[in-house]
Amino acid sequence: MTVVAGYAPDSSSIGTIQLATLLARSFGEPLVVCSVISLSPQSGMTRVDAEEALTQARATVPADIDARYVVREAHSTAGGLLDVVHEHDAKMIILDSSSAGVFGRVALGSVTSRLLHSSDVPVALAPKGFRAEDGDVVRRVTAAYAGTPDQDDLVLAAATVAARVNAGLRLASFAVRSSAQYPTTLGTEGDWQVVQEWVDVVERETSAAFERVRALPQTPDTMEAVVGHGRNWDEVLDDIDWDRGDVLTVGSSQAGPIARVFLGSRAAKIVRYSPVPVVVVPRSAATRIIDRAESE
Repeated sequence: MTVVAGYAPDSSSIGTIQLATLLARSFGEPLVVCSVISLSPQSGMTRVDAEEALTQARATVPADIDARYVVREAHSTAGGLLDVVHEHDAKMIILDSSSAGVFGRVALGSVTSRLLHSSDVPVALAPKGFRAEDGDVVRRVTAAYAGTPDQDDLVLAAATVAARVNAGLRLASFAVRSSAQYPTTLGTEGDWQVVQEWVDVVERETSAAFERVRALPQTPDTMEAVVGHGRNWDEVLDDIDWDRGDVLTVGSSQAGPIARVFLGSRAAKIVRYSPVPVVVVPRSAATRIIDRAESE
């Protein structure tokens, strides 16, 4: 098993390499750094450009990481990366934020947006400007949690991964409060009373979710739950603490294809305002993670 990092031929993917080394080190998995160039004759990027970019990437990858470097020609960057993922039986694609995004937040570009609609493996996204320190590993896995039954697999998958990398597990719910009235659900806006009723439901469901986690073959060392409050998505994400080594996991929408990543509107907002790396997990991938853990 490997993890694949998409590295732009223009050498702009420093955040990708930073996050990829952190995740590869945490999982104890080899890393494949891939630069995709277009098959189109009109493309300005050549194999020489890509090889030069990978030479720069190689110079930034720490010596303790088992890494390979490949150039792939493809009609699209997203398609080329998925081909490499499937060839190497990779468990994850790792990408940087768009250069047009806000520093310290996750910003989706054209490639990441396409992969979030087509990937059958988790997609890890680095906030713009993300940097890891020497020897960093994942210390806590936070799962965005709404207290709904369709999130059971995400919680169990996050717990399984946390246990494997010796990290803690945290369930985080996000309550946006404004004067508008909306149904009670993850991150929707409503008055104080409606939101508080939703928080009460989430707290009850969180206790039940932790009981299901305790039934796994391996469990995280620590488990906790938190609710972020605020008047907008920026505030609710900042209302909970984030530390070095934190990773946020978000599940794909129930409305999307089960085998692929597909972000719903609320999940997309959580991703956009996250100050830490985000791993977006297709429902089929969550199921595979749980099945693999139970069979070991």
